[in-house]
Amino acid sequence: MLQHKFVEFIPEKVEEGVLYISIEYCTVIHKCVCGCGNEVVTPLSPTDWKLTFNGKVVSLYPSIGNWNFECKSHYWIRNNKIEFAGRWTETEIHLGREIDLDRKMDYFNEPTDTSKEDMVNQQNPKQTIWQKISKLLRL
Repeated sequence: MLQHKFVEFIPEKVEEGVLYISIEYCTVIHKCVCGCGNEVVTPLSPTDWKLTFNGKVVSLYPSIGNWNFECKSHYWIRNNKIEFAGRWTETEIHLGREIDLDRKMDYFNEPTDTSKEDMVNQQNPKQTIWQKISKLLRL
């Protein structure tokens, strides 16, 4: 079970078993729950983690996969409780990173409509009335 603390700034000394939440800086930090001592930073954003707080407990979504740590721990934080998830293979980790990058690219890039009709219109842009008249007069 984790205790949550809402803070403005992350403390210099991060304690085991405490989830520090800075709404001002859209960041949550805690010590890895496996006991390795590494600090886990989960940025809150539309493309990273989402935090829910019901007035009593907090949850983070999606799961936390510490793929860069030696422990490679993987778990959920739901209602202040730790739920361990299965280990991922290197292939799953690589695929998960690609999906994460694609999600970020989709979110931050301007939407582009690449329908067939649009491609045809880009190749043959609509002509103004004057361009059409000019073309008719040249016939």
